[in-house]
Amino acid sequence: MVLPDIRLLQAAIVLAEELHFSRAADRLHITQSALSKQISKLEDEISFQLFIHNHQVVEITEAGRVFVEEAREAVFHAERAVLSGRAIANGAEELLNLGKSAYTDPFLVSTLLSIHLPLFPGMKTKVWSNFSNDLVQQVIAGSIDVAVVTGVPDNSKLRLETIANNPFYIAMSMQDDLARHREIRLADMNNRNWILLGQHANPYLYDMIQTVASERGIRPLEIHPFTSPDEASELIREYQGLAFLPRTAAWRIARDGITMRPLAEDRLRLVARLAVRSNNKSRLVNEFVHTAMRKLRSVGQTVQTKLPLTG
Repeated sequence: MVLPDIRLLQAAIVLAEELHFSRAADRLHITQSALSKQISKLEDEISFQLFIHNHQVVEITEAGRVFVEEAREAVFHAERAVLSGRAIANGAEELLNLGKSAYTDPFLVSTLLSIHLPLFPGMKTKVWSNFSNDLVQQVIAGSIDVAVVTGVPDNSKLRLETIANNPFYIAMSMQDDLARHREIRLADMNNRNWILLGQHANPYLYDMIQTVASERGIRPLEIHPFTSPDEASELIREYQGLAFLPRTAAWRIARDGITMRPLAEDRLRLVARLAVRSNNKSRLVNEFVHTAMRKLRSVGQTVQTKLPLTG
């Protein structure tokens, strides 16, 4: 069996994420025609259909969904192989692969990157970015050593150490009546448009928000999913919506008529944890986690909650 070229795998992965030829081609920095040819070539090589498409509209088949999930791991391992080898060739004695999401508080990341281990003076840290749900699978698979994950359930295959516990922030128009409140409760948000990080990105948090609300008889008028804070900003303006965001993401868009308030709901918290495999035997990883926990306790990660509100 001849394995597909890695460029073809990358094309399938991006198209599966975008489900739109124009956006996927833009991300890959190629033409739509070139992308279409790459997908056709890949499907010919593997002898089954990955996508159903009509012009720009794209749907992924069930076989395609399974293929892309595995292809993502294959590409990740290939990238890690090159970078790990390069790091060792350049003098690093040990390489630690650290995962984070785009929504991880920069304070946590910078603190982790500042860690130096006396037992491993040549250690270098490589940072990988992905959604928390995907990072969990990468830690379990062993393609990442340790990851900062937020909003993931307990898992017997993981050891999870809590490093931060903070509220959601609700981003909204400065003209919104709720902007007069110092904090927001779910009851204040009944029958409004809610803007949530897409279910594909964090199914646990997506479902938890709706479960807690439903138990209290609170329902959104509509739910509008987003992937990036900038998308959330646009949806707030278009639908006069209320966006559930981590503090740092809300802070990024709190300008040009948008403000933010903390969500005062004990059951809806953003709990960030360090994740490592439960059967991990690496002395490097265990020493890193031990040092990270000690350092975070000493500096007090809750300093992040001291930023003033906007508006």
